[in-house]
Parts: sequence; structure tokens; C-alpha cells
Amino acid sequence: MKKLWIILLSFITIFGLAACGSSESGGSGSTDEEASGDEQLTIGISLPSATHGWMGALIDSAEKQAKALKESEGIDYVMTNAEDPNTQANDVDDLIAQEVDVIVMLPIESAALSPVGQKIKDAGIPLVIVDRELENDAATVVVKGDNEGIGVNAGKYFVEQLNGEGKIVEITGPPSSVTEQRGSGFKEAVASESGMEIIASQSGDFSTEKSLEVMQNILQANPEIDAVFTQDDGMALGVLQAIKEAGRTDIQFVTGAGGAKGVFEDIQNDGLMKATFLYSPTMVEDAVKIAGDIAKGEEPAEAMVVKEATQVTKENVDEYYDPESKF
Repeated sequence: MKKLWIILLSFITIFGLAACGSSESGGSGSTDEEASGDEQLTIGISLPSATHGWMGALIDSAEKQAKALKESEGIDYVMTNAEDPNTQANDVDDLIAQEVDVIVMLPIESAALSPVGQKIKDAGIPLVIVDRELENDAATVVVKGDNEGIGVNAGKYFVEQLNGEGKIVEITGPPSSVTEQRGSGFKEAVASESGMEIIASQSGDFSTEKSLEVMQNILQANPEIDAVFTQDDGMALGVLQAIKEAGRTDIQFVTGAGGAKGVFEDIQNDGLMKATFLYSPTMVEDAVKIAGDIAKGEEPAEAMVVKEATQVTKENVDEYYDPESKF
């Protein structure tokens, strides 16, 4: 009987130790799960496709900054590119479904993407808008260039160079806040002189090829043009090509906006391109940085970040020209 009790006590001791060991292991496992379950911060980035050089450079800048944040802060990112507003709306729906912490968006069209911005806001996700503004208050932060300033500065340049009198062609972008603000700023500035007349205004869709085609038609319809205001450097390059192919000598100058290498080179070489106004695609880097701060729980310092529309001409082009630039 004594031996039996000894055997039973041995079994009790062994099972007790096993139970204690199992309990400690479970505690350790729970801690590991909590550690591995730490929320992974993720930024969703919704951009248009690279339909022109400026947008291609912006996409590169966005990914470069997002990768830098991932390496330095451990913040992950998901990037999408869309060719049309409907595709972009679907991309954003996917980002919302993935429960990203912040969304950075450059709307293809302001009006079409405004309801999408509201959907992001309703989902409780902070929204950083780049370049083209929405038509509502869905954005947490807006990062943009001084679009109205580009138009105003260009208009003043036209008045000065044409001595307050001239026939002007305007090549605009697609429907967006950028197009509206650049156009209204330009018209406001040239309206100060009664001799300044905008004889044609058509959209080049921020496309070199489309602007070439549009300008060819304008040249055929208008035998006398003094200068051309384009709202984008890529469009300006298409306009320059159309003028060259037509052999027109009446046009005194063309201006653009952005800061493209090809435009800078034409200015340096005393071509028909006489001025452009900075609108750097690197502005998206600021937007991604701000998104990273918001993801970490920081309050943005300001709701509107506006980059200056510096005028670039023959006098200062060398300060901004970068032969290695992709844009």
C-alpha cells in the first residue's frame, strides 16, 4: 500500500510540473502574439498613371519617400495608379477595405473624386490631398503649388513683355482645381490691360501629344498670334513643336509651368520658350511625410501647404536646371 501511494504521488508531481510548464509556455506565447500583433501602420497612396513627364516624376518621388519612411520608421505603404476617375475610385475603395491608416491622393479630376474623398473621411481615415483640390472639406491636409500664383505671375509677364497689347492663346489642363486656378489667375492679370486679348483657349489635357494636335488646329484658325500661355511644361513642348512644324514666326514667346528639363534647356538656348513657373513634382514627398506623421498620431502643423510659384527665365534658369532630372 505504501508503494502504491508513492507511485500515485510521483504521478501527481509529474503532472503538476507538466501543467506548470504548460502555463508558462502559454504566457510566453500570449506575449509573443501581443508583440507580433502590434499594429502595422500603413499609408495608402492613390495617384493617376504617368500620362506625362510631370506625373511620372511625381510617382517616382512618392515611391522614393514611401520607401524611405518604411526603412526609417517601419511604416508600410500601398501604392495604386489609375488611368481614369472610375478606376481611381475603385482603388480608393480597396484602400479603405484594407483599413490603411492614412490615404494620400492626387485626384484625376476634382469633381469626380470629391465624393470619394468624402467616403474616405466617413471611414475615419485621414486624407492628404496633393496638387488638385477636392470640392469639399474631406481633406485633412492639402499640399499643392501656388496655382493661382502661376496664373497671376504668367499674366503679369505677358503684360510686361507685350507692353499691354497682344493676341494670346491659352492651352489649359483637364477639369480640376489646378486648371481653374491657373486660368483664373492668368485672366485676372491680363484683364488689367484692355489691349490684351485671349483669342483661343483649349485643353491640352496636360499631354504633349494632345497639345501638339490642339495647337496645330489653333495655328490654322489664327493667322496672327503674339504669345502662348500653357498651364504645363509638357503641354508647352507640344506647342513648341507645332509652331516649329508650321514655320510660324509671328509668335514672340511661349510660357509654361512645372520646371521640366526640356523647357529649361529651351530657355537656356534662347528658344521660343521664355519663362516657366515652378510647380515641382517633389511636393508629393511633403505629402507622404505628413501622412507618416499623421499615421503615428501626430497632428499636422497646418492644413494647407503651398509651394511658391517661382518665375524661371534666362536670368536664373541655371539655378534650377538639373541635367540628371527625370522630368
